[in-house]
Parts: sequence; C-alpha cells; structure tokens
Amino acid sequence: MLFNSLQFVIFFVVVTTLYFALPYAYRWSLLLSMSCVFYMAFIPKYILILLLTIVVDYAAGIFIENTPDQRKKKAWLVVSLISTVSILFVFKYFNFFRENVVQVARLLHWNYSIESLQIILPIGLSFHTFQSMSYVIEVYRGNQKAERHFGIYSLYVMFYPQLVAGPIERPQNLLHQFYEHHDFDYVRVTGGLKLMALGFFKKVVIADNLAGVVDQVYNHPRDYTGFPLILATVSFAYQIYCDFSGYSDIAIGSAQVMGFKLMDNFNRPYAASSIAEFWKRWHMSLTTWFRDYVYIPLGGNRVAQPRWYGNLFATFLLSGFWHGANWTYVIWGALNGMYLVVSLMTEAVRARVVSLLALDSYPRIHRFMRTVITFSLISFAWIFFRANTVQDAVYIARHMFDDFGVKAAMTRLDFPKEMYACILFVELIYFAHRNIGTRDLFAAKAPLFRWSLYYVMIMGILVFGSYAEQKFIYFQF
Repeated sequence: MLFNSLQFVIFFVVVTTLYFALPYAYRWSLLLSMSCVFYMAFIPKYILILLLTIVVDYAAGIFIENTPDQRKKKAWLVVSLISTVSILFVFKYFNFFRENVVQVARLLHWNYSIESLQIILPIGLSFHTFQSMSYVIEVYRGNQKAERHFGIYSLYVMFYPQLVAGPIERPQNLLHQFYEHHDFDYVRVTGGLKLMALGFFKKVVIADNLAGVVDQVYNHPRDYTGFPLILATVSFAYQIYCDFSGYSDIAIGSAQVMGFKLMDNFNRPYAASSIAEFWKRWHMSLTTWFRDYVYIPLGGNRVAQPRWYGNLFATFLLSGFWHGANWTYVIWGALNGMYLVVSLMTEAVRARVVSLLALDSYPRIHRFMRTVITFSLISFAWIFFRANTVQDAVYIARHMFDDFGVKAAMTRLDFPKEMYACILFVELIYFAHRNIGTRDLFAAKAPLFRWSLYYVMIMGILVFGSYAEQKFIYFQF
C-alpha cells in the first residue's frame, strides 16, 4: 500500500478514527492488525518472513536478559544477529554474490553450477531488519529491558507508518509509547496532517515529476552529453531528497496524528557546508544506526589515526552495500567514505588556504562556497547511486562537460520547468524555519504566512501532482 495512493488515504482515515474511538486497552491490537493489513497489501505471504524475524528476536531478547553468564548472552546475541542477517542475505544479496562468484569462476575456468534464486525482495526488509537488530543489541548492552508482551514487540517492528522505509527506530524511543494513553489533541493532530501534506507535496509534485527527466537520461545515458547529464544528475539529487524526505514526513506526520513521536530523519541536508555535516542531516536514523552499531564498535575515533580513517571508510562502504546488491551502491558508499577521510586529512591545509585568502573575514560567502562544493560532491556521488550499471555511471561522469549546449539540450528533454519553482518553494520553507525542526515548520509563523503555504501546497498537489502512484525510491531497499 503506497502512501501516495487513494487506498492509503482511506486506510489512514479509518485506522485513525478507530484508534481514537477504541478504549486504550485495545488500541495496540488495532494498530498491529492494521499494520499486518498494510504490509500484506504488497506481497501477502512475505509477512511470514517478518513473523520469523519477530519470533527469533523476541525470544533472543528474553534469553539474553535472563542469562547471567556473559558468554551465553553473547551467544544468544550472535544467534539472533546471524538468523536476521541470513534472511536479509538470502533475499537481497545471494544472487549478487552468486553473479560475482560466477564471474570469478569463469576467469579461473572453474565449473560453477549453483542457480540463482527466483525470489522478490520483501519490501522494506533492510529497514525492519535493522530495527529488530537494534532492539536485541540494546537489550544485550543493558540499555533496554526485554519486552515481554509479544504483541507490543511485534508492533514495535511492524508499526505501519515506518514499517517499509523508516525512520529506523530504537526501542528506547518507541516501545514505551505503545503503553502510553494518547488522547485526541487538536494542535498535535493538525500539526501531523500539515507535515503529511508537505510530504505529499514533495513526493507527488516534485519527486515524481523530476523522475521523468531523470529516467529519460539515466535509462539511456549514451544518448546524451554535457548539460542533459548535469541537469538529470542535479534533478536526481532533488528527486531522491523529496521522495525519501517526503516519505519520512508522511510517516512522522501520520504517527504524530495518533500521538506517537518518531525520530526526525532529515534536516535540510543540502544546506550542509561539509560532507560530515551532510551526513548529520541526511537519513539520520540510518546514519546514527551505523554510528552506534558499526563505527563505534570498530573503535570510532578512539584509535590511531590510520585506523580511524579505516573505520570511517569501512562504515560508509557497508552503508553503500546496505542500500543495494549492486557495485554501483558499493562505489557510492566508497566515494562518500573517501570524501570524509580526505576532508579530515586536508583539514589543516584547507584552514591555511582560507586564512591566506581571507575568506574567514567573509563567513557567509565562505559558507556559501563550502555549501556549493558539498552539494556538487554529493551530487557527483549520486551518479553511481542512480545509474543502472557502473559502466553507465562512468560514462556520465566522463561526459558531463562535453558539448555543453544548454539551449539545444533543453529542447531534447521533457523537463517540467515549473519544478524549479516547486523546488524553490520547499527551499524557502526550510530557510524560513532554518532554526527549528521539521515537525515545527508551520507552528512559528503568522497565520497569513502559514495559510499561504497551505494554499500553495494544496494547489500544487491538485494542479501539478503526479497520480501514477509511483513507488518510493527507498522501497527497493
């Protein structure tokens, strides 16, 4: 069930109405059953995979908490992690590894006969896998009590607003909220609805319209050189941002309507003036997951400098691999890891250059320059994220500045020019609220300003919205 569908709108209204109509004691069962319905709207039988993960990690959490022996605790943790990761490997990575082994076998003239698996990746598998893993790890670390209520734990994994694409929650933030009594609150409910409206605007007005020019170029990159490649790459940067942050806004907003507070997932990432700052603003639930469960356990920055750089690079490499079973994603992760490592290695040199050029005397100009450079580097990395193959990505990177004819290129592209205004509109909203969080975007301004924004968003959705019910990009992960 896609958020950008009439089916979801009806589902949301019915579920929310029933949620506030039912006594507190029955609300968790309503949410769990409706979350099952929501997930089964995609591929019904795959709910059994989700059930298997839930049963294993629920039991592991209790066994870990009840076991005094540290080695046995760790054994239960390992069993849980291996079983969860194994499911992810079979459905997401098996065919990728098989294809690469086949290539190596051919080079060595070996006979390799294992067939590929004819299976479809369960939607959102990487997201609820990581959420389950965070629960077991936090119980093992003693930061979270094992949940005894099987239904509540199942709801923690399956809560429909963030089931298929996050935010990837932590048990300390979400589990206790299922025991709380949430009454209807007009301010909270309308705030959630406004956030959902912004999410729909980003998705159906901006992301889905930008998809046209991005797909046109990236599906046939060798038909283009120069400006079309640049335009499609920048368009994809905004497409993926509006697509994914739009999903997050709808997820956070729909949960807020019912009284649940999910963690923020985006914070004006393209306003970042460094690669490190960008990753503190982009997909924050995943970034902090890798920080807490990969980067810090590897030693973080509490080790010798070469190993510190290695820890950073390895974390980003793994993050790229998490996104998809394709070398394009691995290279994308490696590029971002390299950006961060190089920025750390050259920090002193760059500081001297800034001082020599007296750029520190003009902080706004300096920050603007850094923001443009950061956006350019991130957009270049997006080439590998979006390209269908490594060969396509290399072609785009090599020919972006060939035959740079803007006017001739624009006549060849089916580009909705009103998207410029829509992108600018979203950027202006965030600029006007740059010092507050996403969920408070509409609360701090005068009524005339707020209602003007509502009008523009509603009219934008009605006039420019794409109603083809295109899937969210991150559903494939």
